[in-house]
Amino acid sequence: MHYISGLLAGALVALGIGLFLQAQAEPIVWGVQVEQAEYRIDEGSDIFAWDLDAFVGKDELKLVLRSEAEFATAEDSFETLENQLRLQTPVSDFFDAVVGVRLDTPEGADRVHGVIGLHGLTRQWFEVDADLFISDNPSARFEVEYEGLITNRIIFVPSIELDIPFTDDPAVGNGAFGPTLEAGGRLSYDLVDRLISPYVGIHYERKFGETADLARANGEDAGTVFFVVGARFIF
Repeated sequence: MHYISGLLAGALVALGIGLFLQAQAEPIVWGVQVEQAEYRIDEGSDIFAWDLDAFVGKDELKLVLRSEAEFATAEDSFETLENQLRLQTPVSDFFDAVVGVRLDTPEGADRVHGVIGLHGLTRQWFEVDADLFISDNPSARFEVEYEGLITNRIIFVPSIELDIPFTDDPAVGNGAFGPTLEAGGRLSYDLVDRLISPYVGIHYERKFGETADLARANGEDAGTVFFVVGARFIF
C-alpha cells in the first residue's frame, strides 16, 4: 500500500510540474459545484447526502477536490464518507484523464486508494465518470448523468452509478464482484441562473450478489427507494 501511494504521489508531482510549465501563461480559475445537497427520506432511515467538486487550475491542468457522503440521521453517523484529490488534464476535446488519491473514512480503519480514470461529455451530452480505484481492495465505478431541459429554468436530471468491488471486504459490506447500483431522477428549478437550483426527486439503491448477502446478514435491505429534497449550487 505504501509503495503504491508513493508511486502515485510521485506521478502526481511529475505530471503537475510538467503541465504547469506548459500552461503557466493561462489565467487560473476556481469554483465549487455542489451537484447534490439533499435530504433522502425513507421510513426509519433518513439520510443527509452531498456530492460536490471544488477545483482550481487552468484549461490544461486542474486540481479537483471531490467529496461525497451519506449521513444516517437515526444512527447519527456516516454510512459513507469519501474524499478524492484529483489532477485532470485534457486528452480530447471532451474528455479529461484523471489521476489522484481517494480517502474513505468508514467505520473502522481509514481506506486509501489510488485513482485512475476519465471524466467528460459524450457527443449526446451525457456526463461520464469512469474510475479505477487501486488498493488492497480494488474496485471500479461508472457514473452517467444527463441534464434534460424542460424549459429554460426547469431541468430533469437522471443519473446512474455502478460500483463494482473486485475483492471481498466485509468490513465495509462489499463482496467480490457484487455491484452496488444507485439510480435517480431529480427535477430542479433554477432560481438564479444556474447558481441556485432547488429540486425534488427519487433516489434508488440496490446491492447485488455477495454484497447484497452481506447487507441482509447485517439486517439491512438489499434495495431502498428514497424521496429526496435538495438543491444544487455553483460558486
